[in-house]
Amino acid sequence: MTEPCDLTALEARRMIGVKKLSATELLESCVARIAAVNPAVNAMTAMDVDAARATAKAADAATMKGEKLGPLHGLPLGIKDLEATKGLRTTWGSPLFADHVPDHDEGMVRRLREAGGIVLGKTNVPEFGLGANSRNVVWGATGNAFNPEYNAAGSSGGSAVALATNMIPLASGSDTGGSLRNPAAFNGIVGYRPSSGLVPSERRGHGWSPLPMLGPMARNVPDLAFMLAAMASDDVADPLAYSFPGVAMRERPELFHPVQPADLASMKLAFTEDFGLAPTESIVRRAFRKVVAAIAPMFARAVEATPDVSGGDEAFEVLRSVNVLSAHGEKVDKTPHLCGPNMHANVEEARRYSFADNSAALTRQTQIYRNFQSFFAEQSVLISPAICCSPRPWRELYPALIDGKPVRTYFHWLSLAYYVTLTGHPAMSLPVGRDEKGFPFGLQIVGPRGGDAVVLRVAAAIEAAFAGDAEFGRPIPDVAALAKARPISEMEAFKTWD
Repeated sequence: MTEPCDLTALEARRMIGVKKLSATELLESCVARIAAVNPAVNAMTAMDVDAARATAKAADAATMKGEKLGPLHGLPLGIKDLEATKGLRTTWGSPLFADHVPDHDEGMVRRLREAGGIVLGKTNVPEFGLGANSRNVVWGATGNAFNPEYNAAGSSGGSAVALATNMIPLASGSDTGGSLRNPAAFNGIVGYRPSSGLVPSERRGHGWSPLPMLGPMARNVPDLAFMLAAMASDDVADPLAYSFPGVAMRERPELFHPVQPADLASMKLAFTEDFGLAPTESIVRRAFRKVVAAIAPMFARAVEATPDVSGGDEAFEVLRSVNVLSAHGEKVDKTPHLCGPNMHANVEEARRYSFADNSAALTRQTQIYRNFQSFFAEQSVLISPAICCSPRPWRELYPALIDGKPVRTYFHWLSLAYYVTLTGHPAMSLPVGRDEKGFPFGLQIVGPRGGDAVVLRVAAAIEAAFAGDAEFGRPIPDVAALAKARPISEMEAFKTWD
């Protein structure tokens, strides 16, 4: 029998609305699943079950009184531990903030609550989100939903694993070098990086930078579009969430939900294994080729092609470092003993760059953006693998070698995602089957400038075409086996950098 926590977000919300399921019943089902499975994977961190229960009880009262209900009414949410939550520990995975309890919600969290969502708990991250291995010395490591000894990716790793194991129906995430897309790919769920500023953030230290962005994560495309409709907004505190005075351009949820599958037969598909540069592992290339062979006939035309992203590695390395230095340089200087190896390495790297390096990076970023515009004048949508390699044990902080060749940096294995980050184009990781090792395979779908609706509609069509397909359908982790597995906290180096 299906437990309430196993329902899709849309079905659970529908049932709550027609009084066939209460918010309290759904919440208790999620709490029970977390109790059963979280010890094996460590996806959820700080919890406030009492507050969530009080909110669910109030939601049920509103339902019974026939009050107007918000779009997310009664749905439990996981909030990434990089996002401030009022009254609930927000640590950023750092000993510096191990006991930090914010006195307010950041804007995105506030909007989700106003839409009726119930914040159940926080989800695990790497220290300050630096990297794609969700482990830190505050909460420990997060294990992959398909094998807890393996990397869940990141930085939204906890959110992805919590979703994959049905601990929660929806979760928040954020993305600079692929942090919404990479963990989605590794754990078989959907992660979406919206167009720059579509989901505003007042916390970005460099407000004009299009690199770090907030976005939704879900188990399927309709649920994700549903959450995006509640997250998208205007906010004068975010320079990239600009609008015209008096015109609420970004507050039109009907643009995203309900999502209507695209007519793929009228669209032109481009596909690339590596953008010509990414160190894509052979196992990933083989999985991608099978997916392309299955998808290409759905489109009017399919060609192997890529926008020119030459210089993208150098540009991303410099521009990312500018953000890191601004956010963390002082922490490393004043409290080096409380900062992990990635923080030290990032700050040291940033201080090696010059104004000339930064100028060249900005120039190259602009050229890559313009290359994307020329490319999408000829193509409707672009697909690639979402991440360069298959999951590896989380004890390996990052893949130093891919197919025997050294990577440029500890985040070079994320380049399939960060080339797109540089442009501000919308991109999604959609689960389409498994690779040869049995881990989920994530397909990156990239749309044109401002083409959020295009990406959602194309993804919905592909997802619908593969629904129930044994080879390309969404893989499901063995929750029963995870419930019986030994706690990840018993594994060596669980809460260290070893």
